[in-house]
Amino acid sequence: MNDKVLKTLEFNKIAETLATQTYSEAAKNMCLSLSPMTELSDIRRAQEETTAAVSRMRRKHTPGFNPLKDVIPAIKRLDIGSDLTCPELLDIVGVLDVALSIKSFLSPGNSEEPEDALTAYCEMLEPCSFLSSEIKRCIISPEEVADDASPALKDIRRQKVVTGGKIQRTLSNLISSQSMKTYLQDSLVTVREGRYCIPVKAEHKNHIPGMVHDQSGSGATVFIEPMSVVRLNNELRDLDLKEEEEIREILKKLSSSCREYSEDIERDYRTLVELDFIFAKGRYSEMIKGNAPEFNGSGFLNLKQARHPLLDAKTAVPINVALGEDFTMLIVTGPNTGGKTVSLKTVGLLSLMGQSGLHIPALSGSSLCVFNEIYADIGDEQSIEQSLSTFSSHMTNIVRILEMAVSDSLVLLDELCSGTDPTEGAALAQSILTRLLNYGCRTMATTHYSELKIFALNTPMVQNACCEFDVETLRPTYRLLIGLPGKSNAFAISKKLGLNEDIIDDARSRIDEGNAAFEDMLADIEADRKQAALEKEQADKAIREAQALRAQLEKEQAALKARKDAILEDAKKEAFHILSEAKEAADKTIKDIRKLSKDADVNSLERVRTDIGKKAKKASENISRKPKAASKDAVPITPETAIVGTAVKVLSLGMSGVIASAPDSKSRVNVQMGALNKKVPISDLVTDDTQVFKEAAGSVKKKGTNAGRIGFSKALGVSGEIKLLGLTVDEALLELDKYLDDASMAHLESVRIVHGKGTGALRSAVQSHLKKDKRVKAFRQAEYGEGDAGVTIAELK
Repeated sequence: MNDKVLKTLEFNKIAETLATQTYSEAAKNMCLSLSPMTELSDIRRAQEETTAAVSRMRRKHTPGFNPLKDVIPAIKRLDIGSDLTCPELLDIVGVLDVALSIKSFLSPGNSEEPEDALTAYCEMLEPCSFLSSEIKRCIISPEEVADDASPALKDIRRQKVVTGGKIQRTLSNLISSQSMKTYLQDSLVTVREGRYCIPVKAEHKNHIPGMVHDQSGSGATVFIEPMSVVRLNNELRDLDLKEEEEIREILKKLSSSCREYSEDIERDYRTLVELDFIFAKGRYSEMIKGNAPEFNGSGFLNLKQARHPLLDAKTAVPINVALGEDFTMLIVTGPNTGGKTVSLKTVGLLSLMGQSGLHIPALSGSSLCVFNEIYADIGDEQSIEQSLSTFSSHMTNIVRILEMAVSDSLVLLDELCSGTDPTEGAALAQSILTRLLNYGCRTMATTHYSELKIFALNTPMVQNACCEFDVETLRPTYRLLIGLPGKSNAFAISKKLGLNEDIIDDARSRIDEGNAAFEDMLADIEADRKQAALEKEQADKAIREAQALRAQLEKEQAALKARKDAILEDAKKEAFHILSEAKEAADKTIKDIRKLSKDADVNSLERVRTDIGKKAKKASENISRKPKAASKDAVPITPETAIVGTAVKVLSLGMSGVIASAPDSKSRVNVQMGALNKKVPISDLVTDDTQVFKEAAGSVKKKGTNAGRIGFSKALGVSGEIKLLGLTVDEALLELDKYLDDASMAHLESVRIVHGKGTGALRSAVQSHLKKDKRVKAFRQAEYGEGDAGVTIAELK
């Protein structure tokens, strides 16, 4: 892509903004050198990477790439056999640590997470954690190697401490003696050239035997190493040299380890720089509220609600632009400052951004095609370079464009052939546009010439467009309307501004009838368009109101049905209560009769009581029976399908369970419902397709009737306590999660979690987990006598 169009369309500003979203200097340079691609496969791959970055950041968070220093020079030094310094080794640690962090970020959280364009980068990263750990163990900072880097270094430094202590004690005793105070400038010990000395007045330097190592700037003080510490200072100096030699050996060993994995380190660094660049594109997409354009190889573009990315998103008016499918040339007309040039730049800049792998500020579903070149002659270059503002300079650009443009080029021409005689300029513009049309270029041109409006109306594959202008307010709306030529508003604007009506009428009489009729036709088309837009808006409003009314009615119907069901349920409960009271009264009456009337026909009375009881029981069962809650796919159970282990729902109880026995002579079976085992009629059963009872049924079928019953009861009738003693935090949380599933399924109201006291880490982890668990209503630490700090009591929902 030519550099001129990148500058004209201000693509460099996009690259500079993108560079602010990076962490590493290398990724920043990639952004600043970004340029559009021309291979469709490369563009689609880059767009997929940007989309994947946005998706991952929305699902997780924004990954960090700090600290990511350039380690390529260090790798090259390793390749030629040089050893690395502490700062260089720590830079490698930084790369490996970031590689570990980003690999964890890119790794799928679960097996259901789909692969995307960044999955391959995850596989390319090799954190070399063992190497990173070894370097961090040995090197504390860019200036310091750890004592534990090697046993020898630790021993040398221990000896240095001992020797230094001896020197300090010897010199302290010396300077504290009364005889020395006369000779000393200060009662302190100092270091000169790596050797311990004492400050002595210059006139007394001959009174203290030793070696002079330095003197003050004034010459009043000399720094003498007393003979009593010369040997110790020599030992200390030897230890210093041994320390330096041991550090060189440590760095040599670490460098050798890095050299062994230099290819992995270099690949990690280059991969991380690439990922830093990709996630910068993702962050930029979020910044401009961008979407991925759909790229095609058919040479058409269709931008929906597109905005210029360098304009304020809150005030910029989005435009809809189509080009290349029904027509290959768009002639845009309209008043000055009406948005024509911005529309032109928006199309060009968004094409450059899309071909660079960036998302564009337009609605999802917008389409772009691949242009091998984009050429632009934009009129507002006048404000940048005054020497290029003449007709000649613009024509020079157009000549260059005509020489180089081909069928897969996009040509953007602003105010084509302006700045010269209108008649000649219009004719020249038509010829230039005809040549570009013959080339098959995608062309978008702005103009004030009425002749070009007619040219667009009469020429195949050419379409008019205009930037809307509100005559009432004398302000442009900046909306681009394709299919309509822009109307000249000179007379209307002049009249609105107060120009004498006679002057306007005289001017109108001076234009030919053809032009006048054409302008009148444009006015009629504009009026019809506004009326159609108004009617569409009213129709859309009516549809929205109808949809809202329908939603309200559906809501009211649902509420009415719920109220009806509630009333029926209350009525059934009341009836059941009345029948229960009646049965109790009947039982009491009969018992009283039996007591008071020994001569009565007791058997007859008993039969009456039994009959009343049976009727009341039957009535109560019918009343208490709830409506069937089975799904549409539920199938009634028959004696033939009443197989042990089948998952069923008991309609009268509204409970799910598993058949635990074969049908008896009365077509009844035992159904295990959690801890409850009840004999029910087969006619009261339907199949149950809930997952938990499917699994329980499978367990019964595999293990046999009795084993299945025991296993199922165990799953739902779990203990009210779980012990996590002796487990790691990860193991304990996994066991706790499974236990809470079983406890919830068994409808336990509260459970005891025994985690012990210890350091308190397991207790904190358990309580943190309970705080986030939706199955837990509340929890507390056990009180004295319940287990104290070693137990947590959790209440379940």
